[in-house]
Amino acid sequence: MFKKLKRSALGASVPHEKATAGMATVKMPLPARIVLPMQQHIGAPCTPVVKKGDTVQVGTLVGKAGGFVSANIYSGVSGTVSGIETLVGSTGAVMEAVVITPDGQQTVDPSVQPPVVTDKASLVKAAQDCGLVGLGGAGFPTAVKLSPKTPVDTLVINGAECEPYLTADTREFLENSETVISGIEAVMKYMEIKRCVIGIERNKPECIDLMCSLVSGMAGVEVKPLRSRYPQGAEKTLIESTTGREVPRGGLPSDVGVIVMNVTTVSTLGKFLATGMPLTTKRLTLEGDAVAKPCNVEVIVGTPVQDVLDFVGLKEGVTLSKIICGGPMMGVCLTDINYPVTRQNNGLLLLSDKAAALPAPGPCIRCGRCIEGCPMGLAPVQIAGAFQKKDVAALTALQVDLCVLCGTCSYVCPAKRPVTQTMSLAKELQRKGGKK
Repeated sequence: MFKKLKRSALGASVPHEKATAGMATVKMPLPARIVLPMQQHIGAPCTPVVKKGDTVQVGTLVGKAGGFVSANIYSGVSGTVSGIETLVGSTGAVMEAVVITPDGQQTVDPSVQPPVVTDKASLVKAAQDCGLVGLGGAGFPTAVKLSPKTPVDTLVINGAECEPYLTADTREFLENSETVISGIEAVMKYMEIKRCVIGIERNKPECIDLMCSLVSGMAGVEVKPLRSRYPQGAEKTLIESTTGREVPRGGLPSDVGVIVMNVTTVSTLGKFLATGMPLTTKRLTLEGDAVAKPCNVEVIVGTPVQDVLDFVGLKEGVTLSKIICGGPMMGVCLTDINYPVTRQNNGLLLLSDKAAALPAPGPCIRCGRCIEGCPMGLAPVQIAGAFQKKDVAALTALQVDLCVLCGTCSYVCPAKRPVTQTMSLAKELQRKGGKK
């Protein structure tokens, strides 16, 4: 009988490439315009509450949440609404977008005031009013996460940042540790959670040391150094690594008494509670072999990617071939450099022709490395076979719905096959029950 391995022991050893970890965040100048898509989160899109010609300020509500599973969108500039446009997202989804021309004054909206929080309900409302979503990349509305249907006894802070190149969360620990702590304290107090575990991969010793010193006197709070193995930051993997609990198939973290929050998310909550300024900016890691100045930059949400490229510059004599939003394992290729930075984006990788070139895939040699590496314990090679046959029943039995699309299977495949892409298509086929 085979011994079941912990998820944290699976995955892959990927290069860390954290060269920007020691670089302090720099602020970008105001762009000529910002474009705010009304879909920057998981859930219902927002409805524009401004029209062409309206004057807005920093912190003005421009997109009203379309339901509980949604999140308000605010202007990060003062200026004039120049129009409501139609935008096509990276997934092909068509959405509305509010376009604003800044006036250069950055006048703050008078409504920006620290919220009054006295209990769980008012904390959830604060998260809603902040427009807060998961800032590790998922974009799940935080207000929903703070409204579990089952009792929760543990808060897990995701500081793993296991993707190569990305160091935005690392800089949040180092530059905004006070709001990381205040955010944790607020969630624990008003959610009546007695225990908090801050999970940080061991390749970030400066973050581990800092947080250990800050939480040493806090009851119920501990720092958990984690093995540097991708995808350590995947929610279910992280829960098992930090608490030893296993989320059941189809279950939520709250089913095992856990809430998971990304470090930048909980820090942003801490900032909002202190200032009342909603989520309007985002830190990005700019990396890749084509970028002239790798760095971490603070960008106003809605800034066109072209403006970011102009700010950091490209290496002389290098042709930019590909831009990846996010990390190289789970990031999405950008198809239009005029597309704006959204609040769940945490990095841009600028790759040259050489770095972006992919080897030609070979035939599957059935070596089983994709099975050995899958953090969810799935069998990608068998799922691929079932997908080719369009066998929905087999895909369901093989639990393809558990795939988190982390990219490990493609990374470890010696034949360089697009395994993750096949898994994504198989998930969609199974979700739709075989319907087109």
